[in-house]
Amino acid sequence: MLRRHATAVCAALATVGALALAGQATAHPDPAAAAPSAAETLRVDRTSPAVLDAMGRDLGLTRAQAEQRLVNEARAGATSGRLQAALGEDFAGAWVSGADSGRLTVATTDPADVRAITARGARAEVVRHTLGELDAAKARLDRAARTTDTRDAPVWYVDVRSNSVVVQAISARAGEKLLSAAKVDRAVARVDATSQRPRALYDLRGGDAYYMNGSGRCSVGFPVTKGTQQGFATAGHCGRAGTTTSGWNQVAQGTFQASTFPGRDMAWVAVNAQWTSTPYVKGQGGANVQVTGSTQQPVGASVCRSGSTTGWHCGTIQQHNTSVTYPEGTISGVTRTSVCAEPGDSGGSYISGSQAQGVTSGGSGNCSSGGTTFHQPINPLLQTYGLTLKTAGGADPGEPGEPGDTTWATGGVYEAGDTVTYDGASYRCLQAHQAQAGWEPPVAPSLWQRV
Repeated sequence: MLRRHATAVCAALATVGALALAGQATAHPDPAAAAPSAAETLRVDRTSPAVLDAMGRDLGLTRAQAEQRLVNEARAGATSGRLQAALGEDFAGAWVSGADSGRLTVATTDPADVRAITARGARAEVVRHTLGELDAAKARLDRAARTTDTRDAPVWYVDVRSNSVVVQAISARAGEKLLSAAKVDRAVARVDATSQRPRALYDLRGGDAYYMNGSGRCSVGFPVTKGTQQGFATAGHCGRAGTTTSGWNQVAQGTFQASTFPGRDMAWVAVNAQWTSTPYVKGQGGANVQVTGSTQQPVGASVCRSGSTTGWHCGTIQQHNTSVTYPEGTISGVTRTSVCAEPGDSGGSYISGSQAQGVTSGGSGNCSSGGTTFHQPINPLLQTYGLTLKTAGGADPGEPGEPGDTTWATGGVYEAGDTVTYDGASYRCLQAHQAQAGWEPPVAPSLWQRV
């Protein structure tokens, strides 16, 4: 592509050179010389420390290496973009390599382009197929997939490094069937074996709907974890141990692990690998409300509820430690509030500010005429089942303070990472909470870890 313009480019350069010589006394600096670099334009220097730390953890880099990698990638992106425009139809893709992404390779189908590529500081590779040809073959596969069973050939893509289109297939026959249906030349494509079946991934969020055994509907209370297992807290009357759930999108979700009702109204659901616990509750207009802890708020405090039937409503805490009798029996230890609720909101989140309060149990009235509701406090639920509330921000429980910072006391408010002493031993707080009798560090492993 470049050689077609060589004569014109050389003539232009000769003219510019002559003008420069003739006007040296009044020449001005080249504006391009003062132009910001790609890294400066992309503000690479303002990359979040959290991003750099994650790169270090997952890519095995030091902080300096992570910073340099981002600079190199910014430069490579700008260079490959310019070369793609210059090479036109010859362009066959670009990629970076090396721990710091310090090497940029640009592929072309025309050997005459090599000089222009290397002049930009990139490595040139001459290949058979243009990127346009590869993209066209991929588009044919996309169209064929509309009428072809691709469950055993679940992934296909353009691989610029190998200058081919790749179909990843669990069975070679399925891969060949897709290529045949798409009428893609085997000279441009290959089938790679895989044992993986990709799946969609979904977030757990307080207030979202879930369905029990494919029928009744309740609401997620708060996303939680138990070790490496992810799940959510909800109301006990929504299901018994073994009850299966599907999510707001009717996709298989999980199974009730434990449930108590009546007496209390608490349960938790363990979810499958498609679902991920998040530190959020669904707020007004669907906005995410962060959960940062579970400190119980006093009587009279404001509290808001999120549920899958009526959405986001607020009121005040009227009484703690309430007992209430439902047709199924009496439950104790719930909190009475002035927040309205309706069927389907059961199990949903009560939150005060950013502090989780509990999961919707029951009540009277509705959100048209007003009503009274009761929620099962979240901290006893977490303690009973040994769960950890999913929270955002706050101290990292992996960074302990000095042992013996304070003495544990009922009523104390503790943040993740705080350390206390109890009976001469030191403990580190795992999740923010307000201490209550019966939650002493030695008997509350979901809240405290001995150090």
